[in-house]
Amino acid sequence: MVAGDRTLPPAYAHPHASEEARRIAEDGLILRTQVGSGVHGTAISGQDDRDEMGICLEPQSFVTGLARVPSGLDARARLRFEQYERHTVWDQPGGLANRSDAGDLDVIVYAARKWCRLAVSGNPTVLLVLFVPDEEVVFRDEAGAELVANAHRFVSRLAAGRILGYLRAQRAAMTGGVGTHTNRPELAARHGYYTKVAMHALRLGLQGVELMTEGRLTLPVPDEDGAYLRAVRRGEVAQADVLDRIDRAEARLVALSTRTTVPAEPDRRWVDEWLHRSHVAYWDRTR
Repeated sequence: MVAGDRTLPPAYAHPHASEEARRIAEDGLILRTQVGSGVHGTAISGQDDRDEMGICLEPQSFVTGLARVPSGLDARARLRFEQYERHTVWDQPGGLANRSDAGDLDVIVYAARKWCRLAVSGNPTVLLVLFVPDEEVVFRDEAGAELVANAHRFVSRLAAGRILGYLRAQRAAMTGGVGTHTNRPELAARHGYYTKVAMHALRLGLQGVELMTEGRLTLPVPDEDGAYLRAVRRGEVAQADVLDRIDRAEARLVALSTRTTVPAEPDRRWVDEWLHRSHVAYWDRTR
């Protein structure tokens, strides 16, 4: 267990940032970790914000009843609680239009049921919290520790398909292909391609191969690969070389997706049982 900080940034005029949603996320928090470049080991000093992801249990009325939370600060509109999301850069002039930068905090806390739905579908972004080293864990209680100890029950071949989809989208975006969206256009102007996007594409390929080979992820990315990823991000690697590495990682991941010993499907029965007993125990404690 890690008895760290549960405090979340205050409510804001965003659909998933109401005060009630914040209280639910804080009170029911079971796991909160750093994610993003900081935990991957691909951050560049002075350039990165801090990304965190958490998981929380919901009050009984939100699971077995029809309770809803306000949509942001608008008490008239109500929606199902699925997450609390807050970016501290919203507090600056410009609000929601601002992009996060060095020193900013982006945090999202998912309801455990939503997180599990995403995780069993193979979403690599949410699976990440299961493999974060202890020094990057902000908070973890018994329910969170049990979840992490059973990371293998969430890992399946479904993740390969999801990772390949993200990888291919990032590969297209790194050269300014159709559908490209990036908030770092200055990188393309300086280096001839979107170096940060390229780094993410290659990271996805490397981590996808590890996940399908070992059934887990090593964080941060191990030394040799980590150093190469940082070099890509700094614009020190020619675009052709990066594309070659991405294509080789993609090809290996495609091959592994049908040959790996990783299970074809996650252990949904265990996930259902964990959700049930964790929520019941939480409700008993908070009555």
